[in-house]
Amino acid sequence: MPNTLRFAAQTVSIYKTELMREKNPIDYNPDFLNSYIPNQTFYLNQSLREKLMQLGTVEPVVRPAGTYARSILNRLLIDLSWNSSRLEGNSYSILETQRLLEFGEAARGKDAFEAHMIMNHKNAIEYIIGLAEEKSISALEVRSIHALLAYNLLHKNTSCGKIRSIAVNISGSAYCPSDNPYLLQECFNKIIEKFNQIDDPFEQSFFALTHISYLQAFEDINKRTSRLVANISLIKNNLKPLAFINVKQDEYVQSLLAIYEKNDTQLLSEWYLWAYQQSVRFYTGVQQEPDIFKLKYSELIKKIINQLVVSKILGSRLHDEIRYALAEQRLSIADKEQLLHVIETEIIELHDANIAHFKIRPEEFAQWQLTLRE
Repeated sequence: MPNTLRFAAQTVSIYKTELMREKNPIDYNPDFLNSYIPNQTFYLNQSLREKLMQLGTVEPVVRPAGTYARSILNRLLIDLSWNSSRLEGNSYSILETQRLLEFGEAARGKDAFEAHMIMNHKNAIEYIIGLAEEKSISALEVRSIHALLAYNLLHKNTSCGKIRSIAVNISGSAYCPSDNPYLLQECFNKIIEKFNQIDDPFEQSFFALTHISYLQAFEDINKRTSRLVANISLIKNNLKPLAFINVKQDEYVQSLLAIYEKNDTQLLSEWYLWAYQQSVRFYTGVQQEPDIFKLKYSELIKKIINQLVVSKILGSRLHDEIRYALAEQRLSIADKEQLLHVIETEIIELHDANIAHFKIRPEEFAQWQLTLRE
């Protein structure tokens, strides 16, 4: 993992302690938004923006907006849908997510709510990529992104994409979002207006992540909306996406609490760089540093993947079979969970040229691929 700037768990702990001291309710502060002047105010300083641009640039050639996102569409749909859903407590594995998105097959024993959440992400991401060539994004389009994410997940579908008129609360926080629908509508429109005026794609992304989460304009699914809107400027500029890979839910939430209760962007900006570094590593063709964990368990990973493919395990059984194989190993629970994710990711990335690493013959791979689609 790059050492340029790590997201410090210790910093999160300190913030958590400070925020827990807050006892009185903290109201929404419109001045936090009003004081932001596009291209004059910066939440991300110049050196950080330059670092992010260096990390995210795919090639120096100018391509039509959205070209890069379309070139990695299948993986982006899986990665962003899975990771964003995972941050909301969704229990689908990445392999189960792939099966759902590619074949429409819901995981056995999982709640339909979770499948809806993932499928809604897919639909919203496809919608965003479809907007890539537009010069700006409208308030209606952001509300449409929310509606796609919220479909069948709210008490009433009429609430999908609609600015709320009821009070909401933030669990575990002293922050009390405004319940004034007129203020919500005014601030929501102002967020979109300022978002469109920001020139730097990373500042624009971070601004959306910050203010859409902070305003809480919808009854629910505000953070999911902010995560997808935060990718719009990256997709438009053919930068690598922010897919929230390896992001831990508690660190993400604590970074947002600093926004909610202190209007302090420092912790979230550090988290943003760390999270973007994780995504960049995944979407970079040549890995700069070896993955020590994968190296440590290289032989076990190869053995399990080989057995799965050679035995032609049915696609819907893959997740369970990997768990069974890992259950027989004398490893910590944390290592088993990490190995589960590593193996599932390796399986998703299998193709006819890299199977040799797992001692899989081309004819065995071809037969396994047919089995996956049954």
